[in-house]
Amino acid sequence: MEASSRVALEQVRERLTEHTRPAPGGVGQPRGVIGDRLLGLAGELFAVARLLDAQPTLRRALADPSGQPEDRAGLARRLFSERVSAEVADLVESSARQRWSRPGDLVDAMQALGTDAALEAADARGELDEVEDQLFRFGRIVAGDRELSRILGDRTAPAEGKAALLDRLVGGKVSPVTEALLRNELTRRRTSSAEVAVEQLSEAASRRRGRSVARVTSAVPLTDAQERRLADVLGRIYGRTIGLQVTVDPEVLGGLVVRVGDEVIDGSIAHRLEAAHRRLAG
Repeated sequence: MEASSRVALEQVRERLTEHTRPAPGGVGQPRGVIGDRLLGLAGELFAVARLLDAQPTLRRALADPSGQPEDRAGLARRLFSERVSAEVADLVESSARQRWSRPGDLVDAMQALGTDAALEAADARGELDEVEDQLFRFGRIVAGDRELSRILGDRTAPAEGKAALLDRLVGGKVSPVTEALLRNELTRRRTSSAEVAVEQLSEAASRRRGRSVARVTSAVPLTDAQERRLADVLGRIYGRTIGLQVTVDPEVLGGLVVRVGDEVIDGSIAHRLEAAHRRLAG
């Protein structure tokens, strides 16, 4: 997103926070009740994103910079007020008042709000750790299965077929939040890389927990003590809490490959051998 769309997204995220913040009368409500409400909110936001994605004329009208913000908000109100909950209708109106760099960013904003609401639901249900772990593990499954990755990343494949495949893979086997996030993200027309999409969801869950993630590839499994030491070292390097997601890959031969965001620390024997080969060849 360009700068104006990033500012717009932060504005509507603040609005979402107002709707997801526990109401004074909601104190003492069971976690499941609060979580179900937030998950329902996420589902509605995902549905709005899909509608806007499928209706170019509509999303252009709601994000038209030449129009007046209140006119765009009025259009959103007329279209959505009787079709979605009051909270989601308000969020769509608030989004229509913002200035977006391009209409497609409005779709991405609804998607981002839905993901935020789903992760808020996981937190309310006490399942945020579990959701993050499930997303990471499913991402490893996708990364290790070329055919599965191809099918889930095929933009031309029917969404219904992908949804049926996901039902067989994760239906009833993971948290309802994990299932909702995967189903929504991997049936979107805009998703072209299933592995990257799931990885981004996992990272969003980590951020919701207030930490960054280091994706570690090792030739052999790490012991709990080794993982703690590595997390402590990375925490000192980056100045923030670092969680580890470890993958075992014998091809690294020895050592570790660590990726934090876009930064890669490659201390594997395979990398050192490759570097030595390049020096000899040069």
